[in-house]
Amino acid sequence: MQAQDPILFFEFEDDLGSSNPVLFTNPIKIFQTSDLAEIPSIFSEVEQAIDDGFYVAGYVSYEAAPAFESRYNVQTGAILPLVWFATYKEPSASELNQSKQAYSVSDWSFITNYQNYHEGIKAIKQAIARGDTYQVNYTTRMRANFSGEDLAFYQQLVKNQQAPYGAYLNIGDFQILSASPELFFRVKGEKVTTKPMKGTIHRGRYLKEDYQLMKQLKSSEKERAENMMIVDLLRNDLGKIAVPGTVTVSKLLDVESYPTVNQMTSTITAELQAKTTLFDWFKALFPCGSITGAPKIKTMEYIADLEKTPREVYCGAIGYITPEREAVFNVPIRTVVIDKKEQTATYGVGGGVTWDSTVKNEYEEMRTKAKMLTEDRQDFQLLESILLEDSNYPLLDYHMKRLTDSAHYFNYPNLKEKINESLDKVKTNYPKGKYKVRLLTDQYGEVSLDVKPVEELRDKVMCILAKAPIDDRNPYLYHKTTNRKQYEVHTSGEPSIFSTLLWNERKEITEFTFGNVVVEYNGNYYTPPVDSGLLSGTFRQYLLDTGVITEKTIKIEDLEQIDRVWFINSVRGWIQVELSS
Repeated sequence: MQAQDPILFFEFEDDLGSSNPVLFTNPIKIFQTSDLAEIPSIFSEVEQAIDDGFYVAGYVSYEAAPAFESRYNVQTGAILPLVWFATYKEPSASELNQSKQAYSVSDWSFITNYQNYHEGIKAIKQAIARGDTYQVNYTTRMRANFSGEDLAFYQQLVKNQQAPYGAYLNIGDFQILSASPELFFRVKGEKVTTKPMKGTIHRGRYLKEDYQLMKQLKSSEKERAENMMIVDLLRNDLGKIAVPGTVTVSKLLDVESYPTVNQMTSTITAELQAKTTLFDWFKALFPCGSITGAPKIKTMEYIADLEKTPREVYCGAIGYITPEREAVFNVPIRTVVIDKKEQTATYGVGGGVTWDSTVKNEYEEMRTKAKMLTEDRQDFQLLESILLEDSNYPLLDYHMKRLTDSAHYFNYPNLKEKINESLDKVKTNYPKGKYKVRLLTDQYGEVSLDVKPVEELRDKVMCILAKAPIDDRNPYLYHKTTNRKQYEVHTSGEPSIFSTLLWNERKEITEFTFGNVVVEYNGNYYTPPVDSGLLSGTFRQYLLDTGVITEKTIKIEDLEQIDRVWFINSVRGWIQVELSS
């Protein structure tokens, strides 16, 4: 394979929710055009290639829309081809290896400032008031300088987003890195499925807070209306190619969780009419209603007028078709396009604007959707440190609940049965004595255990106060994992220092670097609330449940008034602390 050969790699979920990686290299023929008039003939040639037993893969840009419906208004001046497809005898037998090469991305900046964005929202609301539109998917672009290995950047984006419809297209001067969570359409047999995504809220820091936000999303009249409008639009679009009476909304207003956002989705299915073509599918469905708004024709006029640059591949479609006419295309949101010659990266971002939208909330939603660009999400394991004492795990139920909650939050497998089997074996092998059992589980379903004797400590230990605050927005503070960067930066290198007492930007104390804190005052015992920014330790929770300690916000200045400070965790129990100045 030569360096200049196009590489197309798809990591799309199949219809059962399992990842199905497909790699295409060494194309037989490439079809591309920047001329709207040529698009129907390219689709005809692609259709013939499918009939001849070839695979077809590529993309369709948003600005290709008038080729399927002449009344669709789009901007001119797109740099990438409007359509790019290639034919293949079969997928490559290999997959793309994990790239270890470096890349560099400068700070991302919006091409539309806040004031101009505000004016755009105002214009959309005026259009809604006139009855021209009900909802406009208003977007802008972010730009950055880029150099280095684009494949490594793609792999980081997919990891950050946990994208079910990821695609990497290296087509020469341009690389398309799509970490999309949204299915445009899937055709399998005679069934066609669409899954529009409309309605967004940020993730909570821990499971309870996350559930509250998901409930808020599902009960939001604005978000529900936004989703329902698009469902109605796509039902109508599907009706153009469906057997009458077969269009069905199989799932309505579901909420799916991704690393930085919760998204509301609905699923619509239909039975395809006989002998419909790829062009027929795009003519009926493209562009996806979730990234236009409703009604589609009039709304696209406003999009073309208000947005400053063409959308290009963003909000178009990326996917492939098999010789058996099975097809799957994503909606390229959460997608970066790299211009190798200019050494620039462009990221499209936006959201649906309705009458109830506010500029502040819409702008904040865009920032939330852009978080995946700058995260450096690494693989990590869930961790529990469990006390085994004379063949007994005293707080096992507490450990298992916390582990299960974190697994649910991070979308890790629930391995309760496997874990219990492993713990039973350890208990058999270590029937007497006091041990710390370090339990690790990962996203791949692996479980590992490490057993060490618990060493006795002196009656009192020396601890210090952190020199800088923690960021209580960091979700890893609320889950016990092997990702301990947030603790390591505060760890003292002095052998005489047992642990560091942390505090947040509001000068509230939170926890020690590897245990919870309890303060004693006038015979009462208090511990900071979880919202201050801390891990809810299993021993801490047990003491709360049994009424031994009470939650209370504790300021740094309060430490001067308290009688004693205690370090607690499930392995060590209570240890009195002397705070060093």
